[in-house]
Amino acid sequence: MILIPVRESGASLRLIEGSLMVIAVVTAFCLPTLGSRYFSRVEQAFGKLARRQGLAVAVVGLTAFTLRLAMLPLCPIPGPFVPDDFSFLLAGNTFALGRLTNPTPAMWTHFESIHISMQPTYMSMYFPAQGLILAAAKVLTGHAWFGLLCITALMCAAICWMLQAWLPPSWALLGGMLAVLRLGLFSYWINTYAGAGSIAALAGALVLGAFPRLIRTARLRYSLLLGVGAAVLALNRPYEGILLCLPVTAILLRWLFFGRNRPPAAARFRIAAAPLALIVAAGMWMGYYDKRVFGNPLTPPYALNRAAYSVAPYWVWQSARPEPVYRHKVMRDFYIGFELPYLKIMHRLPFLLAPLVFKPVVAIWFYAGIALAAPLLMLRRALLDRRIRTLVLCGLVWGVGIFIEMFLVPHYLAPFTAAIYAIGLQCMRHLRVWKAGGQPAGVQFVRMTVTICVVLAVLRCFADPLHITYAQWPGIGWNWQWSGPGQYGAARARVEAQLEKLPGRQLAIVRYTPGHYLVDEWVYNDPDIDSSKVIWAREMDAADNEELIHYYKDRKVWLLQPDERPAVVTPYASSEQK
Repeated sequence: MILIPVRESGASLRLIEGSLMVIAVVTAFCLPTLGSRYFSRVEQAFGKLARRQGLAVAVVGLTAFTLRLAMLPLCPIPGPFVPDDFSFLLAGNTFALGRLTNPTPAMWTHFESIHISMQPTYMSMYFPAQGLILAAAKVLTGHAWFGLLCITALMCAAICWMLQAWLPPSWALLGGMLAVLRLGLFSYWINTYAGAGSIAALAGALVLGAFPRLIRTARLRYSLLLGVGAAVLALNRPYEGILLCLPVTAILLRWLFFGRNRPPAAARFRIAAAPLALIVAAGMWMGYYDKRVFGNPLTPPYALNRAAYSVAPYWVWQSARPEPVYRHKVMRDFYIGFELPYLKIMHRLPFLLAPLVFKPVVAIWFYAGIALAAPLLMLRRALLDRRIRTLVLCGLVWGVGIFIEMFLVPHYLAPFTAAIYAIGLQCMRHLRVWKAGGQPAGVQFVRMTVTICVVLAVLRCFADPLHITYAQWPGIGWNWQWSGPGQYGAARARVEAQLEKLPGRQLAIVRYTPGHYLVDEWVYNDPDIDSSKVIWAREMDAADNEELIHYYKDRKVWLLQPDERPAVVTPYASSEQK
């Protein structure tokens, strides 16, 4: 028998954040000059670095990389936990073996899992960009997570680089550092394998940072960077990528053909051909991938898996689809019990009112939290600024496209992350010049807000030894920014490690209770299931179980009950084992 301890957690870090913001408000109005000499010195040093723009971008990326590495003793490399984690890792492990997909295993009905396709091939249902990054990291370093670390560091650097094209250098550097503190250290983009938010945000920053530079200088390198960003979006989140690239393309076409500073015809051809070639190449490779994995070059990822299992549609005006046949209760509970109620809520309220209210709240809560929400009081002024008017136009197009999607998780917003930071920083610039009774309350408020972000990052790093509790991933919006890795997936990892140590090959048959926590997934396997030391399978009816055990008759069979407290592993009683 294997016993697995359980860790409990709370959410008091948010209480600390709220309390610190109350202190910041009081300080801004009552002590507006407190610490001004110290803050001025820091800002001067910050400004000197910011003016060396290439160095500033490098410092932001290296800061994200080195800080997250230095935190490993306190915040270790995360393990997989939710179905999305396992799906992306399946893609990474498959690519690391040098292949695009895997044949459907013989006993595939026992291995079905959320967000994983079993037919026509056995593979992740997601687009391949994140899987390719995980695979490269696994081949080069031995662990897939280092791919997330590198991409997230590049994302923070790219956000700083993008902001330099729209804002003064000091504010661009501040935005890059805030991205490190708010996204690069503790968000689920770095502490889980789910979502691929960092890749999408990196690609979006390349697009939004390259096109204003391209218009100003007409240099080929910016055209290439724009094409790289668009191609990566095509391999990761193509719908949101299209939303971002449509207004950018319209602006560029207007400049190329009607702009006063448009380049000569030969230069225009090079500028247009470079990104187009990259996008076409990405599209052709994606078609080849779809053909190998899903049987048709025009069948995109998601489509077959959602058709086979889901009931809730992706667009807010659509109705629920007929319920398919589910072979496992946990999968029915996910698609019917978890996703479908969301659809009913969306349709119960007046038309489109639910997404109109819910989605901005999700975006603000993830990107701003409590600490950075106050500058949004200046949002109206920021939106009217000529400096970021183009970003606001892009944001309107992008917002409408996001608005009509049924679901919203923060990584859906990722391609527009750099623009969200630009708008938020412009709000902070307006707040900084605001005065109350002739006193520089706005300056103090902005300084205190940034200080609180630093303090929160330090507290979150030492949360466990300081016994500061925080809401853990997965969950709703307030968990997404300060998540993990915590104990996510630790119980399954311990069981797997102990089974790996046993002589011979093992088969673990998983039995969930009716009230099983849907996203606590245990049934996940490597690309080559039959060759694995440990195989994880779902318990079905007696006849199916006997067939499974007979097929793997050379394995020791275990019954795994993860919902027991602690989890229990015992020899499986069957006629084959007697």
